[in-house]
Amino acid sequence: MKKITNILLLFFTVVLNAQDNKLVWPRAIEAGNYLITLYQPQFETLVQNELKCRMALSVKTKEDKLLFGALWFNSRLNTDLGTRIAVLESIDILKIKFPDIENEENIDILKSIILEDFKNRTIDISIDKLIANLETVANENEISQKLDNTAPKIYFRQEPTVLVSIDGDPKFKTVEGKNIEYVVNTPFFIVKRKDDYYLKGSSFWYKTNDLFSNNWETTTSVPTEIENLADKNVSTQENPTSSEGDATPPKLLVVTKASELIVTKGDLVYEPINNTTLLLVSNTESDLLLEIESQTHYLLLNGRWYATKSIKEEKWTFVEPKKLPKTFLSIPADNYKVSGLRVSIPGTKEAQEAVYEQHIPQTAEVSRKDATTKVTYDGKPKFEKIESTNLSYAINTESTVLYINFVYYVVDNGVWFESNTSQGPWVVSIKRPEEVEDIPPSSPVYNVKYVYIYDVTPEVVYVGYTPGYYHSYMYGGVVVYGSGYYYQPWYGMYYYPRPVTYGYGVHYNPYTGWGFSVGLGYGWMSMSFHSHAYWGPCGYRHGYRHGYHNGYRRGYAAGNVHGRRNSHSIYRTSQGKNRPGINSRPRTTNNKKRSRQTTNSLNNLYADKSGNIHQRDKNGNWQQKTNKSNQTRTFQNSNLQNQQQRQHLESQYNNRSRGNTNYNNYRSRIQSSSRSQRSTGVGRRK
Repeated sequence: MKKITNILLLFFTVVLNAQDNKLVWPRAIEAGNYLITLYQPQFETLVQNELKCRMALSVKTKEDKLLFGALWFNSRLNTDLGTRIAVLESIDILKIKFPDIENEENIDILKSIILEDFKNRTIDISIDKLIANLETVANENEISQKLDNTAPKIYFRQEPTVLVSIDGDPKFKTVEGKNIEYVVNTPFFIVKRKDDYYLKGSSFWYKTNDLFSNNWETTTSVPTEIENLADKNVSTQENPTSSEGDATPPKLLVVTKASELIVTKGDLVYEPINNTTLLLVSNTESDLLLEIESQTHYLLLNGRWYATKSIKEEKWTFVEPKKLPKTFLSIPADNYKVSGLRVSIPGTKEAQEAVYEQHIPQTAEVSRKDATTKVTYDGKPKFEKIESTNLSYAINTESTVLYINFVYYVVDNGVWFESNTSQGPWVVSIKRPEEVEDIPPSSPVYNVKYVYIYDVTPEVVYVGYTPGYYHSYMYGGVVVYGSGYYYQPWYGMYYYPRPVTYGYGVHYNPYTGWGFSVGLGYGWMSMSFHSHAYWGPCGYRHGYRHGYHNGYRRGYAAGNVHGRRNSHSIYRTSQGKNRPGINSRPRTTNNKKRSRQTTNSLNNLYADKSGNIHQRDKNGNWQQKTNKSNQTRTFQNSNLQNQQQRQHLESQYNNRSRGNTNYNNYRSRIQSSSRSQRSTGVGRRK
């Protein structure tokens, strides 16, 4: 046992501070006369930012004898969703075990020495591999019954049309120094001059004397002062792709309530989906299917499925995810036209990974000395009580301000601050108020439930947020966007909108997360007039038509509310710099000694929950490795217990393979995007 202890001391001192940029497994370490191979960690449980892991390892002695062991440890997860890399910090060794070796008298000494060595060491892991291999996540209180999944008004048009959403009855504000009014409560550029309304969309100008008319006409005769105003407020970013029909001005459909729009190019065109009783409506950018046996159309909106017997009647009902026809599970993963739908079908691997993604936090260190914030109110602070709680929130500010037990809190860019007064000054909170858990989804500040405080030191506070902060929630085994509730905005000297669920064609892409589709391409949003609060703390970001044409759904336009991969962390500015007083990038060490990928060993060793080590050969056979004369035990299929264990190991193998594939695909896409940027100057997402 002393020999094993010495070997392990050399092993952990070297490997656990390794910074292998490719994150490849297994990793080999030469320590004197010994060769130690570390196999890919197996992730057991994630609770907030606490990750419990186990890993298998092998030690080859100078006599060519192989010893097999397993290690369990807990760690704090420090993540950077932008790079899809996490660092394991504050590692706590729970147990070290060598099967069939009974002498463990030195294990406690070994653990204390390793823990001392870990204080300045880091392990970096791929978040994609973590999600694919994670066995369980912390149970959260089900909020399924509390989300509002009532179908919005769903319009159907058979010619190019853009849905123009206004947040309730239109509110007008006069442009300073001009005889022009603009509609405040919409992200579209709509202005009024005398009795005429003008709307700018992409390269088109529209005009009407009735805002809600179906007879908006295109015009080239626009007053100069309105054109100049549009130049300052409408996005001028060029569309890097072109599409048929871009030169044809679409019709406009102006609405003031929660609505969505299906647009087809003429009559519905169907094509079969192999191995299912489903037909895909192929001449629309909507996710629209027909189930043949029931003659029911199914539409996917914001991760939710809605059904109707007649599209033209525009009457839709919500379908509980687990009540979808079983044929949905057979939608092929290798058909790029429909594979992206699988993430919204409970029971698929894609849906499970999306749910696990909901538990992965974006973390940061916040300086208690340097970080601060500022809150601006429209007049004197006004607070309203949150239903069924003892909490109140400020209604006349763009910030999220809460009043709890005589203390004021504000959540700004994923950080909790507090003050004794509603005006500040604000200091970094060291404890999140427990009452926050009582906030219901019907409240516009519900999303702050997903902003956490993990730990505190005299200098920094460890914080993080999960996707719920930007309105991505779990429901019935899938991920949905938005609570479904309508939140009353603030109207005063200023207009403060609240997060919306419908009206902008929100869809989920396994590679870019939640994105928008307003029906057509660029230049339909006037961001300078309006707050980012429609879409939560991450705001609206432009995307590209055909954003994931190759591999997922076809032809969405507009942008991302927040990307799953390569996401922009709100702890950093749009230029990628840390916000004042915040460090959002995992710290790594740059030691000279690093582990290296072994050239003669496969990543095929696994530790089960009991610490037994198993190896899978190229033919798919499993053997249990022992430390007694290199004996192996082959599973017998006739033994039910062995069959179950084999199934569990096969699941581990498949998850590891899937995680490695996802990680490699992500790396390839980033490299491809980088090459595209260099060649075209535009960051296209193929």
